[in-house]
Amino acid sequence: MELLLDPQIWIAFAMLTSLEIVLGIDNIIFISILVGRLPVEVRDQARRLGLGFAMVSRLLLLLTLSWVMGLTAELFSVAGKGFSGRDLVLLCGGLFLLYKASHEIFVEVEAREDQARAQIDPEAAKAAGTRLFWATIGQIAIIDIVFSLDSVITAVGMVDRIGVMIAAVIASVGVMLLAAKPIGEFVDHHPSIKVLALAFLVMVGMALTAEAFDQHIPKGYIYAAMAFSLGVEALNIRARSKRKPSHP
Repeated sequence: MELLLDPQIWIAFAMLTSLEIVLGIDNIIFISILVGRLPVEVRDQARRLGLGFAMVSRLLLLLTLSWVMGLTAELFSVAGKGFSGRDLVLLCGGLFLLYKASHEIFVEVEAREDQARAQIDPEAAKAAGTRLFWATIGQIAIIDIVFSLDSVITAVGMVDRIGVMIAAVIASVGVMLLAAKPIGEFVDHHPSIKVLALAFLVMVGMALTAEAFDQHIPKGYIYAAMAFSLGVEALNIRARSKRKPSHP
């Protein structure tokens, strides 16, 4: 009870929860884009499963802190550069994000006609629906592990109480769960925003890959660039809506 009345505990909880939400923005964007490929009736289920896996993976990592911190120990070196378990996870996650985001940009920009033709046959779409659903969940699970590792290491550096960390993770995932659907629908309804979000994921993938080679790029720079780009695109969307002819 004394812990609950300690203002420092609540300050640490608020700061860590806010940071977890910020660190989860790229996760929400990734989930929103992948879920947008699924039929409308299963999108909510996929979002819940994806964010649920994100919470479980974060909590499991928090409960194995000694193992997580051991990931920073050097395993081997190549050309004088030492690689730890964390470096390998970040490298694989960064390369996966680069591939996936680049592929989605290609599909969005170049392959929309082929996609439209494929959707004409409802039987084929139904047969592939289950495979697509679980393939999407699998991809979300892979990148959740990468984002969870980054999130947990940040949490360990800020707070030394495991209970506060767990409460902050659960609270942040709850907020992300509420925000995921409106963000996903907004991204899905605005193709230009979707391409911009995919470009953002390319930047995140590059940052993760650079981090694996000890080249730290502050996420604040990435978020600032993305916020500026979103602001410009919001003005473009507003301008396009103004130019649309009004129907009486």
